[in-house]
Amino acid sequence: MAQLNKSSNPQHRDYASIMPKKGWPRRNYHFLRKRILPQILKKRHGESKPPIPAPPADGKIRVTWIGHASFLVQFPNHSVIIDPNWANWHGVVKRQREPGLDLTRMPQVDLVMVTHAHFDHLHKKSLKILESHKGIVVPQGSGSLVKKLGFSQVYEMAVWDDLKLEDLTITHTPSHHWGARYLHDTHRDYGGYVVSSGICKVFHCGDSAYFEGFKEIGKRHTPDVALMPIGAYDTPSGRDVHMNPEEAIRAFIEMEAGILIPMHYGTFPLGNEPYHEPVERLMKEAERLGVADRVLIPEEGIGIEVQCLAEAKA
Repeated sequence: MAQLNKSSNPQHRDYASIMPKKGWPRRNYHFLRKRILPQILKKRHGESKPPIPAPPADGKIRVTWIGHASFLVQFPNHSVIIDPNWANWHGVVKRQREPGLDLTRMPQVDLVMVTHAHFDHLHKKSLKILESHKGIVVPQGSGSLVKKLGFSQVYEMAVWDDLKLEDLTITHTPSHHWGARYLHDTHRDYGGYVVSSGICKVFHCGDSAYFEGFKEIGKRHTPDVALMPIGAYDTPSGRDVHMNPEEAIRAFIEMEAGILIPMHYGTFPLGNEPYHEPVERLMKEAERLGVADRVLIPEEGIGIEVQCLAEAKA
């Protein structure tokens, strides 16, 4: 039986304006010439692998990066898919690496979860194929986008709402971003999720830029694994909508999380930064701050198993 608990202390959205900043024509020209045109004829790298259907051992989480912001997260008794996206194209932006997992072989999970309505996170064709026992979770205002995609239940969550399904708990966390799918539907919410099962917790950041809210997230929920975006920070619009690698490390440390796994880089060219720069900068900053041993760089389709903090301290 699902139970959606509304927050007694709702928080205003930390909204990033949709208006571009000065210099956007030059940045967009560079994006078209240096990022979009060269990638159109480039062959995609990587290969899709079959998922591991068996759950991880007690006290562990298995995290499998599918690409971009998409993850299969498996606990001993539950599993979820977050921001599933198997698209080969988003408009003129071509996928650079094959999805890590074969969509046709994906197991049924407890929940499918979407952090916000942008096309690279709420991909309807992928959602139509996936199956879940309990339905789909979306931010407040996005339920209408997924209600006809075949899910048994649609849960719309506001910031700090909790959804409880047996011993699986989903908490919708704040972020600094925006949720409109088009320019006119700015009412749609956005954010991240803390997913808890037993003693284990995973935090998916969504698309957030850095903001002070990470400290509050860490106070409420210290995650074993933090899935943090590190790419598309040199935006053609010039807007403050994504974290750079140094900010991702800062947010990770402020939350006192156990392991950082980066995302939102290398799959779709969405920013003006060089292809290899996000990971290079991430590791350089992690080494400078002495946390390099807590950063795991994923390979698409390869499950990473992490021991939960509470288990490690026992």
